[in-house]
Amino acid sequence: MKTLIHPTAVIHPNAQIHATVQIGAYAVIGGQVKVGPETIISPHVVLDGLTEIGARNHIFPGACIGMEPQDLKYAGEPSWVKIGDNNQIREYVTINRATGAGEATVIGDGNLLMAYVHVGHNCVIADSTIIANSVALAGHVHIDSCARLSGVLGVHQFVHIGSLAMVGGMTRIDRDVPPYMMVEGNPSRIRTLNLVGLKRSGMSSTGLQILKKAFRFLYRSELTFKDALEQLELLGDTQELQYLRRFLLLSQMPGRRGLIPGKGKAAGSDES
Repeated sequence: MKTLIHPTAVIHPNAQIHATVQIGAYAVIGGQVKVGPETIISPHVVLDGLTEIGARNHIFPGACIGMEPQDLKYAGEPSWVKIGDNNQIREYVTINRATGAGEATVIGDGNLLMAYVHVGHNCVIADSTIIANSVALAGHVHIDSCARLSGVLGVHQFVHIGSLAMVGGMTRIDRDVPPYMMVEGNPSRIRTLNLVGLKRSGMSSTGLQILKKAFRFLYRSELTFKDALEQLELLGDTQELQYLRRFLLLSQMPGRRGLIPGKGKAAGSDES
């Protein structure tokens, strides 16, 4: 009968590993780790700390998950990495556990993290995102579902990236990226709507036309940020507009980093 665990793997006896998990050569798994059914752990993977991994994930060689955060404030308090189902975590990805007792670094379902991605402490990644090679997420970054981050870029701590946003390669992200937008450059700027992503998402033509009007009010008009938000309210009460307005307003709250400006016009910043 074929064994699912390579004889060279080092697994703490207290680790909770489902019977259907495959574990490759020289993998190392700590005593506080839980791994759900049908997950594949490739050779040389390291799983440590309070780490919970769901079902049908594939973790590729060299990934390190659940190590202590790279944060000088961390003082050894118990904190977590929590990963959902159906994720692909490619070669040499690092996912640090959180700072703060009981806090967690969280990754949802159906995400693709390509090689050498770093997920810092207290990050939250929702569902169905794609994060390309060599992307570095600093602490407390929040990425909503279906966002796309191209390769070799950095995201500043406490940044929020909205759903169905697209970030171009080698872009410097130091402020919030609104949903549905395409951002690129250094300094980064909102260039246009993420039309390809929106169409692929199955959004109706009516919903797409409403977002095009919203984009023009925010980034192609002379309206102030406040007036542009009022115009968005007049466009209707679709789910997409509700989410967009809520995102824009939250970005202006104390302690937030504000919004990436548009090309030639900055919505919601001191460049307005």
